[in-house]
Order: sequence, then structure tokens, then C-alpha cells
Amino acid sequence: MPGMKHEKLCVGPVAGVDEAGRGPLAGPVVAAAVILPPKGVPRGIDDSKKLSASTRERLCARLKGCAIVGIGIVEPEEIDTLNIYWATMKAMTLAVDALATELGHAPGHVLVDGNRLPRWTYPATPLVGGDAKSLSIAAASIVAKHTRDLIMIAAADRHPEYNWHSNKGYGCAHHMRALREHGPTPIHRRSFAPVAAAYLAREGLFAQETTS
Repeated sequence: MPGMKHEKLCVGPVAGVDEAGRGPLAGPVVAAAVILPPKGVPRGIDDSKKLSASTRERLCARLKGCAIVGIGIVEPEEIDTLNIYWATMKAMTLAVDALATELGHAPGHVLVDGNRLPRWTYPATPLVGGDAKSLSIAAASIVAKHTRDLIMIAAADRHPEYNWHSNKGYGCAHHMRALREHGPTPIHRRSFAPVAAAYLAREGLFAQETTS
């Protein structure tokens, strides 16, 4: 279970940062930054991947009520421009910037899940597997994941054929079949190979129809 060992080694207040949505074919990448309160931290915080959707929803609501939270979102069009790595770095930067605005000053230190840091001026430490080690990072993983899930559920209402209620934009069999049959939507990531292939296929089909 994650704990506060790494936070206690840093100058406070310490923010944990994590992201959600690097791998999907559609939708934004979302990052969250969280500074936990000295007392009253919700019980049950863990790596978001280990928690049910209902547990993440409950914990996200409680964290927003007791912690300082910043969220950063980078949309698919910018992901295609920057590439997913730099888009993720930007989402993390936006999240910490938002947290600093809420806090009124920069955090004393930032713990980032992973092995690399964004190009920023915040004192920070990367922590591989941080969502399983740091309570602050685990809290950020919950907020980022739940926030992104809500975005994809809303998008699923507009594009029900892709079943984003269930797959949240990842390239599962149902999503891939819908991509081939219906073509990409405005929130698909055109720089991702399966989406690029679907665009080419649709363009080829359109060219055949216009010349026949």
C-alpha cells in the first residue's frame, strides 16, 4: 500500500502527480496534482488501477473536499501536434500550475509517477511505480483517472457506437471494429497508428466512390 515515506523526505507542502490516458486511441490525456491534508486523509487510497470505478468516484469526491487539487488536460488535437510523451508532460505541468494557483504559491516539492520529469522549475523527484509507493501520487492517480473517465463517458453519449462507456477509448476489439466501420471521430488521436490507418481506409473508400 502507498504511504507517506517519500513525502516526509521532501520540503513541504508536497504534491503528488500522476496521469491517465496515455494509451487510448481517443480522448485527452489528463493529469492531476494533489497535496493531501495533514489530517483527515480518506481511507482506501491506492493505485487507481487497483480500485473499482465506484471506489474511485467516492475517493475523488472526498479528495476534492479535503485536499488541494489541480487538473491538467491536453486534448487529442494537441496530442497529435506534440506527441503523447510531450502532451503528458504538458498535462502534468498544467496540473501543478493549477494546484499552485489554488495553493497561492508553488509546492515545496513534487513527486511524479514515472522516471522522467516535465521541463519545469518546480523542485521534483520522479518515482517509478509511484502510485504504489506514494499516497500523494496514488491520490493523484485516482483524480486523474476518474476525471478522464467522466470525459469519455460524456463522449460516449455523443458517439455510442464506440462503447466508450466501457473501454474509455482504449483499442479493445469493439472499439477497433467501430473504428473500421464508422471511421474516426473528432476526438480520435490521428497520430496513433490504428486511427491513421482508419483515416487512410476511409479516404480510399471515398476516392473510389467519387471516381466510380
